[in-house]
Amino acid sequence: MIDTLKSLIKRYQLGSLLLLTLLLVVVLPLTLDIFRLNLVGKYLTYAFVAVGLVMVWGYGGVLSLGQGVFFGLGGYAMAMFLKLEASDPETTKIQSTPGIPDFMDWNQITQLPLMWLPFKSLPLTLILVIAVPTLLAWIISYAMFKRRVGGVYFAIITQAVALIVTVLIIGQQGYTGGVNGMTDLKTLLGWDTRTDSAKYILYFVCVGLLLGAIVLCRWIQTSKLGTLLLAMRDKEDRVRFSGYDVSNFKVFTFCLAAALSGIGGAMFALQVGFMSPSFVGIVPSIEMVIFAAVGGRMSLVGAVYGTLLVNAGKTLFSESFPDLWLFLMAALFIGVTMAFPMGLAGLWDEKIKPWWLRQQAQRKLTRERVAAAHAAYPEPLAPAASVAPATDYAPLPDGVRSQRA
Repeated sequence: MIDTLKSLIKRYQLGSLLLLTLLLVVVLPLTLDIFRLNLVGKYLTYAFVAVGLVMVWGYGGVLSLGQGVFFGLGGYAMAMFLKLEASDPETTKIQSTPGIPDFMDWNQITQLPLMWLPFKSLPLTLILVIAVPTLLAWIISYAMFKRRVGGVYFAIITQAVALIVTVLIIGQQGYTGGVNGMTDLKTLLGWDTRTDSAKYILYFVCVGLLLGAIVLCRWIQTSKLGTLLLAMRDKEDRVRFSGYDVSNFKVFTFCLAAALSGIGGAMFALQVGFMSPSFVGIVPSIEMVIFAAVGGRMSLVGAVYGTLLVNAGKTLFSESFPDLWLFLMAALFIGVTMAFPMGLAGLWDEKIKPWWLRQQAQRKLTRERVAAAHAAYPEPLAPAASVAPATDYAPLPDGVRSQRA
């Protein structure tokens, strides 16, 4: 049983995942207060996007600069359910039209729009959290990859999609809340999500989903599909000439990354209590790419560490140096990129891990030499017998001895 577990850990490289689990499940909850832990939970929602970028960018070779769109769509899907729950007729009885969200009443909308009706059901909402971002990702990727549009052109197109969706959300203020977004999200099926106990539960739910996403992506990487993704990234034409439809692999990976981003957005809406278009546009999408780049675009666990490092640095710098924090963040990005081109995971693989292996080999060699020495000389040498010091003169008579004294 133990040997089987060791082989699984070695095959799927789960050692780093176990360390991450220990950090997120044990160390941070025991050392941080609830306010800081809730901040970490917020950071971990971005890690879903970073993990998806590792798959679509690191393994698939497709850079997307619009992942904030899928994060935002998942967040808005969950926020719509929470907003409907917070807009019951008793709470909104002072409105002109009770039972609808407040921003709709401000914009003279007198009944709930048709697109909001599915979000009255929590199971259907959970499905739409994944389905809506995945559907949009499928439409974009199928239209682009089937026409062999890739590289920088695809990155620019995803940026344009992020801009379009942001303008659409802001422009449809009566249906989406506009630039203010959806606020005052307080309960989930009557459960107050603002209490300390609820924040702890949501944090652990977020950690569990994130670890599950990493395990899923790691399983894909170690499968035949993962090998094909790497081959497609390095030599796309060879994979195509081998009879594989490269576009289908790209579409699948892009949709997987979108689904993970949607889950992260839903957890963000639950933990933070609001959702706005500021998380959908170009700037947050580029920041999410930076999370993956800092952690290492080939490492799933590294992407999580990169997300935590960048966001913790942003919080620390903004609190301690409110006038300089943007410059400090830029210095952090530039410094990490120049010093560690492959991110934190590259630092581990290229510096720390080789040093550790050398130390282990040196200790093993020392033990072998000691064992060989013991084998050659099994019995220790007997100590030399003690001999009384000899005198080179005879004892003197008493009289002579007293004269010498």
